[in-house]
Amino acid sequence: MNLTLEEHYQLARKLALKEYSKNASKGQSGYLPSLEGILKNTEIISEINLGIKEIPLKKIVGTFTYLRSRSFAKNFMPLLAYDTEFGKKWVNLCNAHLNEGIRDPIKVYEYLNWYYVVEGNKRVSILKYFNVYSFYAEITRLIPKYDETNLEIKIYYEFLNFNKITGINSIYFTKLGSFSKLLKILEKFNPKGLKFEENKYKYFEKHIYLNFRRIYLNEGGNKLPISTGDAFLEYINLYGLPTDIDDTLLAQRIRNLIPVLKSFSNIDEEEIQTSPENKNQNIISTISSLVNLKKNLKVAFIYASNPENSGWTYAHELGRRYVQEIFKDQILTDYYSNVPINEKSYDVIKSICEKKYDVIFTTSPIFLNSTVKCAIEYPNIKFFNCSEYRPYSNVGNYFGRTYEPRFLTGIIAGALTKSNLIGYVATSPTPEVISSINSFALGAKLVNPYSKILVSWTNEWYSKNKNEDADDKLIESGADIIANITIDENHPITKEYGVYSMLTSIENKKPIKYLAAPIWRWGIFYEKILKSILTNSIISDIFNNTNKLINFWWGIDSGVLDIYYYKDFIPLETQKLVEHMKKMIINNLFHPFTGPIYDKEGNLRVEQDEVATLEQILNMDWFVDGVEII
Repeated sequence: MNLTLEEHYQLARKLALKEYSKNASKGQSGYLPSLEGILKNTEIISEINLGIKEIPLKKIVGTFTYLRSRSFAKNFMPLLAYDTEFGKKWVNLCNAHLNEGIRDPIKVYEYLNWYYVVEGNKRVSILKYFNVYSFYAEITRLIPKYDETNLEIKIYYEFLNFNKITGINSIYFTKLGSFSKLLKILEKFNPKGLKFEENKYKYFEKHIYLNFRRIYLNEGGNKLPISTGDAFLEYINLYGLPTDIDDTLLAQRIRNLIPVLKSFSNIDEEEIQTSPENKNQNIISTISSLVNLKKNLKVAFIYASNPENSGWTYAHELGRRYVQEIFKDQILTDYYSNVPINEKSYDVIKSICEKKYDVIFTTSPIFLNSTVKCAIEYPNIKFFNCSEYRPYSNVGNYFGRTYEPRFLTGIIAGALTKSNLIGYVATSPTPEVISSINSFALGAKLVNPYSKILVSWTNEWYSKNKNEDADDKLIESGADIIANITIDENHPITKEYGVYSMLTSIENKKPIKYLAAPIWRWGIFYEKILKSILTNSIISDIFNNTNKLINFWWGIDSGVLDIYYYKDFIPLETQKLVEHMKKMIINNLFHPFTGPIYDKEGNLRVEQDEVATLEQILNMDWFVDGVEII
């Protein structure tokens, strides 16, 4: 149906009034944002003319001046009446667009990768009304002063570096570090058939990202409160770059991924469960508590190593045996060991899914992506992955607050070191590993302010050779105590707890005494989770389309984590201090991350008498003062 120019305007104004009312009902301004107001308390350190470039209309979100903003609702539709001078100009420009097309570029400021119109507000309004995707603009980039405390500005500076290298400005992220991750992926990207004069980054943007975005938006991705870039990075984390697949398969994968992306965007509710419900009761089950359980469960445990040669795997195997004994015939458990720790794990886990299990536990963070992919394809199986906190709607997470026992072992290390150099063998700098190192360092500093923690990375989940190389590097650096030295596999503690690495004293460049180690009791986790599934209690909410995300992050108070130490080698007074601090942690009277805490660069990270939040610990990416990476 052809509309008159007045009808076009009245329809556009109707859209404006609807948008204005929607925002006003939420107590928000219904007008366009003005860059003048946004920059009121912001220091701009540079203005860069980027020339004339094509930009997506959806990235134009406001006008430069406050006065112009009052003529438009937030969706850029006109608010003023038709019979005003503004209305007449809008209609005349609309007529020109319908007959000739709007050609003259607009002029905009770019700030934090959003665009604000300096000249051409009515042109933008008309183009948005007719759902034009992109238009040309003369762009001036405004660069704010770097602010360590402002996440948005920190992300923008990452974007500036990414944009400088790639020339891509159509992709954006809402999480710090995402641009760096994508840049590393693109550094290795070598598309087939790329002509000599072609730019691989532009090829990626045109043939891969923009194609993904088109399909993603068609599948309803625009309804999620995350950027398309966030969704794209999550996709390639699971499936890799979509280079050699057709649009049909890509659309199917995106369609299946949408529920996962909902949880990734925190769309409904997240719960970090830091202790078992009714923790004051004895968590170990009794026969009477199981009488009313009606179901039978078939449960699989997936291990990256063999229980005979991996302390981590053996500790989980003890947990499997524990729940099998507790639940008797109500559950049937199997385990699969030596599952590949590369992309082949997906195929192995998928083959296990075909055996009709009700519950599958993947017991290593390495398996997270493969677990999520399988959970998408097998919605009738309940999946749990043992890894640090990461919200997903179709996969439960369970892990322990390892920083608590690490703090206690740090006290022992700080008390016994003679050189004040303490070594720490670590896998890779994930938040869980970093928080454990920091807590260990804080424990050592508590009793020995002169101690330093030397960290050596293995960059492997478990490799005896890499661990031994890291040990040697720390010993050569002068450490006389080292955390996580591999111990004798036949040692009694390995059979009792699955511990294969310990805090160890060094003399004459050789390990001498095994001092202490954090220990796990995974059976407590597995009992709680399986009982909740059997009784249809809160854990089942994860899998019933409620988008209630429950992540089990228990500590010493739950009994899942503890510390083992050799009393013969630890002075009595140090033992007393460790036990005292352990009781205080259990009773929530002390927290290892109590401020003031400074990082390596001298920045105050946790204020005096404040305690680091769960989010700060779960996303920790900095080291405390006194930690050195060698």
